[in-house]
Amino acid sequence: MSEFNDKSNDKDKKDNTDSTDEFSMSNYSGYNVSHTENYDSSSNSDNDDYDYEVKTLENNEKKHGKGMGKRIASYVAVGLICSLLGGTVSGVASIYVLPKTSFFKNTPLYKNLANANSNSNMYTDASSGSKNVNASPTVSSGSSLTVAQIAKEVGPAVVGVSTKILSSDNNYGLGNGSSEAEGVGSGIIINKDGYILTNYHVIQGAQTITITLNNKKTAKAKVINYDSSMDLAVIKISDSTITMPGVAELGSSSSLQVGDSVVAIGNPLGLEFFGTVTTGVVSALNRQVSVENSKSQTLIQTDAAINPGNSGGPLVNSQGQVIGITSSKLTDTGEGVSAEGMGFAIPIDVVKPKIASLTKPMLMLGITVEDVTQDDSRSNNVPQGAEVKNVTSGSSADKAGLESSDIITKFGGKTVKSSDDLNNAKAEHSAGDKVAVEIYRNGVNKSLTITLATAN
Repeated sequence: MSEFNDKSNDKDKKDNTDSTDEFSMSNYSGYNVSHTENYDSSSNSDNDDYDYEVKTLENNEKKHGKGMGKRIASYVAVGLICSLLGGTVSGVASIYVLPKTSFFKNTPLYKNLANANSNSNMYTDASSGSKNVNASPTVSSGSSLTVAQIAKEVGPAVVGVSTKILSSDNNYGLGNGSSEAEGVGSGIIINKDGYILTNYHVIQGAQTITITLNNKKTAKAKVINYDSSMDLAVIKISDSTITMPGVAELGSSSSLQVGDSVVAIGNPLGLEFFGTVTTGVVSALNRQVSVENSKSQTLIQTDAAINPGNSGGPLVNSQGQVIGITSSKLTDTGEGVSAEGMGFAIPIDVVKPKIASLTKPMLMLGITVEDVTQDDSRSNNVPQGAEVKNVTSGSSADKAGLESSDIITKFGGKTVKSSDDLNNAKAEHSAGDKVAVEIYRNGVNKSLTITLATAN
């Protein structure tokens, strides 16, 4: 969230979600089986059953006498020696000879032993420095980072986004004056060319944008493109000679689980607290939250501290990967009950498919607008549409003759009742197109023609 000093937005505090201050392995437990009772021959009774029967040669021994006994003993001794020799030879063959034969290598036993030996190499002691297999589906193959390591790795890719907004106080042409509001939000450098991902509400209506980098350098930036419905925008540092101090790695939010550790980095309450790091967990997933103008978004909920100024900053997983764009927080339930530790972020898997289009320059009229709602229309006896609040000098709108307080009612033949209608109508055209625009100015309807152009 960015932080505006304009007190005229106090009405936004009634919203449930304070997103409008700036916007309108596992441990293995083996079952150990041990035999604790020893066989006791003295406890056997005549009724005991066995799978074998012992027969004695008592009668034969008595018949042959002492000589025969000595002879039998010698036979037994020879037999034992032969058994020992045979066992030794067999053992040597089994250990050193048989495993090397092609016959043994083709047996299922050999293959199972080989696979077991191969798999055992995957699980090594962490103290050896080898990589362990992590059972968590939310963690990549790399090892987890400490919060300090995350701050050091991701911090350089987080920027401050300062804006100035000049708006007319003309009440649909009935008044005079203007005001200036300043805002501060956060952003994420997504490539070395100076493209920065942030929230749309951070830069909405800005006439000037100034970026503050992690190394304290500042630079001007321009809006490249945005998607107001998703509250996303891409801006770009204008000075191509500036080297980016860091580039964020975008992760995946689809494998997140409730309870996963996360870190938020941003500029709460302004640049005075630049690069503030807060920690927490994923409190909930797929949380339906009503934000500005009652738009509903599916967001990640976290208890990591999120405050005005954090908007557009990253929510990071334990691998140092961005898994969300912090955008809002809940401060009041609407029933006078305050809330703490309820921040929200746009899942990065929703964001990534939009980056390609957001980094392409959009058609720029050079105006900031404000919705004239149905209630506004009735109260002020003006048509519903998009009221021009400011016109950038030298822009397409300026060249076409648009002025502050004009209400755009049609664009290229399409009816305009809101800024979203205007953006949708504009998206149907290309740079260089000459488009008819109908406006309401001081009680009179007028028609103008505007030549569309991309951002400079």
